[in-house]
Amino acid sequence: MAQAPHVIVVGGGVSGLAAAHRLTVLGAAVTVLEAADAPGGKLRVSPVAGVPVDEGAESVIARRPEAVALFSELGLDGAVVHPGPGSAALYSRGELRPIPGGQLMGVPGDLRALARSGVLSPAGTLRAALDLALPRTPVHGDVPVAAHIGRRMGRQVVDRLVEPLLGGVYAGRADRLSLESALPQILPMAREGGSLLRGVRASLRGRGAAPTASGPVFASLRGGIAELASALAQRCGPRLRTRTRAVSLHRLERGWRVRPDPGTPIDCDAVLLACPAPEAARLLTGHAPGAACELGAVEHADTVLVTFALPASAFPEPPSGTGFLVPAGEGLTVKAATYSSNKWPWIADALRTAHPGDDLVVVRCSIGRAGETGVLERSDEELAAVAAADLATVAGVSGPPAATRVTRWADALPQYGVGHAARVQRVRSAVEALPGLEVCGAVYGGVGIPACIAEADGAAERLAAALTTTSPTLRGTGADGTEQQGANP
Repeated sequence: MAQAPHVIVVGGGVSGLAAAHRLTVLGAAVTVLEAADAPGGKLRVSPVAGVPVDEGAESVIARRPEAVALFSELGLDGAVVHPGPGSAALYSRGELRPIPGGQLMGVPGDLRALARSGVLSPAGTLRAALDLALPRTPVHGDVPVAAHIGRRMGRQVVDRLVEPLLGGVYAGRADRLSLESALPQILPMAREGGSLLRGVRASLRGRGAAPTASGPVFASLRGGIAELASALAQRCGPRLRTRTRAVSLHRLERGWRVRPDPGTPIDCDAVLLACPAPEAARLLTGHAPGAACELGAVEHADTVLVTFALPASAFPEPPSGTGFLVPAGEGLTVKAATYSSNKWPWIADALRTAHPGDDLVVVRCSIGRAGETGVLERSDEELAAVAAADLATVAGVSGPPAATRVTRWADALPQYGVGHAARVQRVRSAVEALPGLEVCGAVYGGVGIPACIAEADGAAERLAAALTTTSPTLRGTGADGTEQQGANP
């Protein structure tokens, strides 16, 4: 019987784990090398007041099919949850205000809703309305998000709506993020150059250049979205090697040799780099120096999540909605806060079970925008104190928390700067010239979990297709993760 082709996946985050799963389904023997102590990357969970709460990503976009389909494939349908009632607010001009309805990633499509929200000043709302009267301004090539939206609708729309919403996705700045890569929903409207208000309105009604899907926007899993990583890791079994860094790649006549630390070199038929951009750049330096240079130039934003369990009595009135966003110009350090036990009812249920008679609220505060390195140099205790002070300012919270957790994510989010799509295409072109090598991950086609899964599936399918058209010497590790010698007949 012919031996299955062996693929080494470098990186055990959600991209690497999803790719390993897909490769296994397609008939490959897979070994996953993960440098950290545990798999999952930014999908991680730990207890707060005795209840599991995600430390990184907490949900997926349900209107994209990839993550929801993978839930079903892994038998997780019964654990899928959606947010409870209520919505997020914006802390703008010193008050909590509703995010205006009829907007798309902060770009308004309903002037009445925008005016009622009070997020913009009256002058800012009038400036946004000017978009309806401006001549066409078609975008050619890539431009910063702030450049086109600011030209059409004014700076207040950028600063008080678009940037806070983008900040939750990229932790980036609208004047540096790429319109093409960071706001693909708006790009067709920008290419046409007409009114963004009309374009967004048409999109939300299912017409126009970028119609939006219906149904719940977000989904997660009972126990935390990190349960997805756990389920994928279980599928890998002993083929997943943690605390094992890929030190180098060497190209063979047929296939590749990977040198792990610790461990002896492993020969394989193909390699999939599902690691962060800096690691991929290091491993590609001797094989695709141009791609390595491109990946090495991608900037990243560091973030911190401060999670509190607070007595409900700490709030002047029970918190409503799912949390709030904070524009950069409000003088606060926290850029967003999520009322996790409101947003995810299963957390509230778990708190009541763990603390009968007590009434606790879990709040996650996000800190860190691209370039804010000084803020994140503070100690955990200082950051927790700052987050508590901002909660007091915005929501009137007082008194000590019942529990506090501070999670730091270094190089958390790649920044999709102007020209990012062209950069990614250059990387892909260079990698395509190396048979048996693929890349995937958050730096290429989207930072969200569904986008990472789509990237992983695509890379896995390309590798599997390439391996079926060749007859490589198979000298590496088998599906059980043990080193062995073998050859295709």
